[in-house]
Amino acid sequence: MTQWERLQQLDTVYSQRAFDLYNGDEFPMEVRHYLAHWIEGQDWERASRDSSQAAFLFQVLLENLDNQFSRFVQEKESFLLQRNFRRYKQNFQEYQEEPYTLATIIHWFLVKEKGILNDAELAQQVQTLQIQPAAMELESQRQVEKRLKDLKAKVEVMEHNIRCLEEQQDEFDFKYQTHLMDCEANFLSDISAMLDTADVLHSALINEELVEWKRRQQKSCIGAPDDTSLEHLEKWFTQIIECMFQLQKFLQKLDELVGKMTYKNDPIPVRKPPLKIRVDTLLTHLIKSSFVVETQPSMPQGRGLLVLRTNVQFSVKVRLLYKVPELNHVMKVTVSIDKFRKFNVLGTLSKALNMAESMNGGMVADFRHLTLKDQKVGGGGKGINDLSLSVTEELHRINFQTQFDYQGLSVPLETSSLPVVVISNSSQQQSAWASVLWFNMLCPDPKNIKFFETSPAATWPQFGEMLSWQFLSCGKRGLDNDQLETLAIKLFGKQQSYDNCKISWTKFNKENLPDTNFTLWVWLDGILNLVKLYLSDLWSDGSIMGFISKGKERLLLKKKQNGTFLLRFSESIKDGGITFSWVQYANDGSPSVQTVKPFTSTDLKQIALPDILCNFRIMVAENIPVNPLCYLYPNTPKDQAFGKYYSEKTGGELFV
Repeated sequence: MTQWERLQQLDTVYSQRAFDLYNGDEFPMEVRHYLAHWIEGQDWERASRDSSQAAFLFQVLLENLDNQFSRFVQEKESFLLQRNFRRYKQNFQEYQEEPYTLATIIHWFLVKEKGILNDAELAQQVQTLQIQPAAMELESQRQVEKRLKDLKAKVEVMEHNIRCLEEQQDEFDFKYQTHLMDCEANFLSDISAMLDTADVLHSALINEELVEWKRRQQKSCIGAPDDTSLEHLEKWFTQIIECMFQLQKFLQKLDELVGKMTYKNDPIPVRKPPLKIRVDTLLTHLIKSSFVVETQPSMPQGRGLLVLRTNVQFSVKVRLLYKVPELNHVMKVTVSIDKFRKFNVLGTLSKALNMAESMNGGMVADFRHLTLKDQKVGGGGKGINDLSLSVTEELHRINFQTQFDYQGLSVPLETSSLPVVVISNSSQQQSAWASVLWFNMLCPDPKNIKFFETSPAATWPQFGEMLSWQFLSCGKRGLDNDQLETLAIKLFGKQQSYDNCKISWTKFNKENLPDTNFTLWVWLDGILNLVKLYLSDLWSDGSIMGFISKGKERLLLKKKQNGTFLLRFSESIKDGGITFSWVQYANDGSPSVQTVKPFTSTDLKQIALPDILCNFRIMVAENIPVNPLCYLYPNTPKDQAFGKYYSEKTGGELFV
């Protein structure tokens, strides 16, 4: 089954993400659909770096578009597809001079698709494995649902009561002086009680549910498998805001009653104004809080979310959680950036909230073609800061403003993205991503753009969890306890517990590891890229032990049968390396552990690691070539572990 076919089978939340991914013009969904098999069979990552390969794939793509067009011509009911594919070919021809740019775009879309599939798979795993947290979350949601249901029921009762008040006002004067006063007082007391209920709901939504969603979104930006769906929040905000507007109407109706008739000790003129203030205050706060950034800024060919490059397009999406069709295409959202460092924001800077841009009809403004241009002012446009932060430590926020005008209420709305790092060269992406990881791991306050002036240290549990998310994102499997302990020992030495151990920002991304010329992050990032590009399947199925000390490696292997081997990452290679070690026994029965020189990305581009393991040979007595690798630790036959990954070319010999 192709990756594209798997995408089409996802649940609504993830199919919506796939739909949003192809909502622009960079790479049409119809081309992706009809050329799915061919597209997934090409090495677009290589083409993005190799001009000749890019030119070749570019020409083949145009030929495939022509072929598909010819098929449509033969199908008389495909007139629109004929027209579309002719237009797609014309659009793609704009890349004639820079075909590698198109290859980069296609590669980015395939990577994003895989990310959606991974997230869907991880969500299923999390749902299965984390039963207790899910149950707690479900209970929290049930409480919100119950309170909303109670509030709506009381509003309906009050709607009946206010009609009764109108009828009573048409009766005789005695009724005014006796029963009507009591009814009005009770009615005002009921509104006050409902506002008490609304206060509790308001606090639960804004101070708990919304805060928790924002933190989940923040963690998901750096790989956490957290649910960032807005479905429940949108439903809850819409219901409580509608109830508040109903209360507002009830209070307006009381004004009409006073206008028709009032009397001595009438409670309405005295008690109604503070109630109106409470309703307006609650409504204003709810509506302001309902304006959020649904999808954080990202570039098509970027390293990850929240890293932007000048002169390269990026996208970002905002959402109003109060779902009201009357405001569709009426509320204009404008975009800007903070002034800490001087940028011009180019592109479509104003968009209307548009329910058509969301599959479930949400109120969204999807900015897909924004660009930052650095203003060359004075010292090259760089901001001034007391501690001379590097460019990749400077944080910026993309800001959004709009005006809410509805049913007599006028509220200015503002929201901002999580802090982004703005770079000018792709060589800065690695360091920029380190800053994004560090901030979102440690700082729950998205307004703290001066975070790196006094960056706190991370505890080992925080750091280990963040690092595990990185492997989860690129290889579909996080780090287990043994792997985490190996890294902890490397950083802190042997300890009974690492919970109180801390690692500083400097030690993570600035100071070189002992006896090396690279930092901890550069080393880890090199391994992550190696896993992502060449080892994701092996990492996912648990074939790679990865992080293990040489001492423990020898201890484990010397207890196993001859030919047992394991795979681990090199500690001495900057850009990531993987090696394997095996145990062999001498004639006297004594064991020894042998290790090969690590394989790097350069090696793995030429031959996949499973084929290396299959073809590996050493020369033994009488110059006989022998493959010493028999069992993947602890005792899985090599061909059973890796046979499904062998290529058709397997069969040659690799000597050391």
